[in-house]
Amino acid sequence: MTKNKNLLSWGLVAAVLLFVAVSAFAPRTSTRLGRGATAIAADRDLTPDDIEAALKTYMPSGRHDDYIMFSSGGHAGQVFVIGLPSMRILKTIGVFTPEPWQGWGTGAQDTMDILADGAVDGIEITWGDTHHPALSETGGEYDGQWLFINDKANARVALIDLKDFETKQIVKNPIAINDHGGTKVTPDTEWVIEGGQYATPLGYEYAPISDYADSYRGMVTFWKFDRLAGRIDKSASFAMELPPYWQDLCDAGKKVSEGWVVCGSFNSEMATGGIEDGNPPFEAGASQRDMDYLHIINLDAAIRVARAGQTSDINGFPVISLERSIAENLLYLAPEPKSPHGADITPGGEYIVVSGKLDPHVTIYSWAKIQSSIRAGNHRTDSYGVPILPFDSVVEAQVEVGLGPLHTEFDNQGYAYTSLFLEPAVARWTLGGPYERLHPEKGWQLVQQIPVHYNVGHLVTAEGDTVSPDGKYLVSLNKWALDRFANVGPLLPQNFQLIDIENNGDAMKLLYDMPMGIGEPHYAQIIKADKLNPWEVYPEVGWNPTTGTIDEHAVMLGEERVERHGNTVEIFMTAIRSHFTPERIDIRKGDHVIWHITNVERAYDATHGFALPGYNINVSIEPGEALSFEFDATNDGVFTYYCTEFCSALHLEMMGYLQVRP
Repeated sequence: MTKNKNLLSWGLVAAVLLFVAVSAFAPRTSTRLGRGATAIAADRDLTPDDIEAALKTYMPSGRHDDYIMFSSGGHAGQVFVIGLPSMRILKTIGVFTPEPWQGWGTGAQDTMDILADGAVDGIEITWGDTHHPALSETGGEYDGQWLFINDKANARVALIDLKDFETKQIVKNPIAINDHGGTKVTPDTEWVIEGGQYATPLGYEYAPISDYADSYRGMVTFWKFDRLAGRIDKSASFAMELPPYWQDLCDAGKKVSEGWVVCGSFNSEMATGGIEDGNPPFEAGASQRDMDYLHIINLDAAIRVARAGQTSDINGFPVISLERSIAENLLYLAPEPKSPHGADITPGGEYIVVSGKLDPHVTIYSWAKIQSSIRAGNHRTDSYGVPILPFDSVVEAQVEVGLGPLHTEFDNQGYAYTSLFLEPAVARWTLGGPYERLHPEKGWQLVQQIPVHYNVGHLVTAEGDTVSPDGKYLVSLNKWALDRFANVGPLLPQNFQLIDIENNGDAMKLLYDMPMGIGEPHYAQIIKADKLNPWEVYPEVGWNPTTGTIDEHAVMLGEERVERHGNTVEIFMTAIRSHFTPERIDIRKGDHVIWHITNVERAYDATHGFALPGYNINVSIEPGEALSFEFDATNDGVFTYYCTEFCSALHLEMMGYLQVRP
């Protein structure tokens, strides 16, 4: 009886909440709706917190989310676009892996060419492990124009244009076989930072593991972004050779620290594994010391050195040698608690937050103290001669936040949020220094933890790594799901949990669990939706999304034709509701086919697909888009081609015949 009374009271809370929500717009129906909500709440055993969370995340049909989250897709190799607070998946962006829905790498020649640019030493790569998306910035604020994403598996960086949410470029790092610390951008997106991970001989060279200290190296690469051209300029980019510690996530300085870059690292022990030979395994060998090294890089000075040509050439790519970096005062180290992941810079650039996952504290480094220590000189050095700044001279504070701290982001109320992998939880703590004006009674202090489910890696707050975070929402990117969702077999989804952090000083509240059964999303960034201004249709009929111009093979209505030049057949086709023109094409076995299609629609969402079964062709043609593909007619027979995107009432009739004569 007590439980039923409680359920009734909770249902009445729901009714009241719904009454308030609807009474202004539908006073005649609000009472009836409220009674229905009471029954639903009782039947489903919902608490007042459940109902509040539902009201905060429910998005009525036709209403748009306030924020957009760009999440890495892990070893799916893609990027996921998610609305907040609804947590609805809005799109998958094809990046390093073929993605048939949008014809990415499944026919259209431009997409095939971009993927081919990501080949590794001549080997075609058809998958990636996307980790750290980075939105372009102007003045340290997200500007909604571009998105960068790295491929940890193959040391590649991709560029996505947010005018149409399509990948425009993939660059392969010519000196590194994989990475982890990409991508981050400088405050005006002049440079895209790609940090390394596991030390190897640079340039894909061979050296025995016994020569690790002498022949293996770390790296950080700075890709020059040409905003006017909308492309990474490989010819103006460069890298820095680093000691063979395992560099991890980097961050670009902002405001007072602009012009510098910091990168965490682990395995300063330079462990080389070899358990099969009786050596300590990597997880033990790389965790022996109490401290690893924070890398502090003078990017502005490094740019001057690179532009002066004071570099070495590795695989045709300019690299500032470790010796040159030391001589030019480009690189410093500072001890950091062992096995850290992120190095996260506060909104004003005054502090760097580092978490060693085997230390329960976050360690806060003062940028002013770092500069003072650099000026003081007389530092001890590591075995390669890199200056090491004394720990006590650069640390501002330490805050005990919990077990297994990993990554930190910020809000607009002077709070920092750190993921705790081992607890698992998210810790909320107060920033000191210039941020104490927001909560003068607290200073550097843990104020709350909220449990998450389970084993959180990264977390992200709304615009939380810019110069002016929004606060409001936090998403915990959890690695395990366990009992959160229906059993779908041994391979479980990851779990994104949406957390309300809006009210200053109030407890954080869990709002939503979102299963992510696509790859293993690693990190995300959240941008205010009104900063994005994507096209609804391409600017003109015949638009080539890759070149950003009218395609030279664009086909207008009335220009459709089939041309033969020897054994090459060139097809010029249009697509419009509800037919392709031409509808019948006759060729011979052995012909080389070049096929151009233009979607001449100008209506919003009037996308057409084109599939040619038997020849592995599937493309998506958005309104106004022109594209091309090629293949050899190696098999004779009759092949149907058809529209894959349900475009009209006569969609099934939108087809044609390709007849390949023996």
